Amino acid sequence: MVGDVERRPGNQHAGTGPSGAAIPEPSFAERARTLVHLGRTGTLATQSRKRPGFPFGSVAPYGLDESGRPTFLISTMAMHTQNLAGDPRASLLVAQPGWTEDPLAGARVTLLGPVERVPAGEVEPVRANYLARHESARSWVGFDDFAFYRMEVVDLYYVGGFGAMGWVEAAEYRAAAPDPLADVAPTILSHMNAD
Repeated sequence: MVGDVERRPGNQHAGTGPSGAAIPEPSFAERARTLVHLGRTGTLATQSRKRPGFPFGSVAPYGLDESGRPTFLISTMAMHTQNLAGDPRASLLVAQPGWTEDPLAGARVTLLGPVERVPAGEVEPVRANYLARHESARSWVGFDDFAFYRMEVVDLYYVGGFGAMGWVEAAEYRAAAPDPLADVAPTILSHMNAD
């Protein structure tokens, strides 16, 4: 124990409350699910076709399905789509939205997995979830050269700031839920601080 913080496996911490009982902290899987839920855009790294062996990073708005798998609405003209056609292995880096302090102190997660076109029979829920997060995409969602793609997450690496980092099993990530207060926390904090 360091101060009032007890180290747990995976560099997770728990403080103690007034009664001395441990205050549970979210797991890295829960933190990763929450971070990906709150984010809207990440950096999609694909395998370069022009320069084999080199990663190719692109800004990528994403949606999420019910399992936390990122979905993308991308054009066949985009270089990352062409790269995925040659090798579907990719990663998506999502950084803590709105973090303006030292970037190394903010939370981020890298999801790894193949990114492939969503089968025709599964497009409608993916489309609905994506458009709920990216209203402006309605302008081009019907264009012939755009299609929905989905990452099948096989592994993740979560960094919660200095000293809080670790690998997260894909099954743990899929089973975790985003923090139920994540979407309303800023409003709650603002209200409480105003009182």
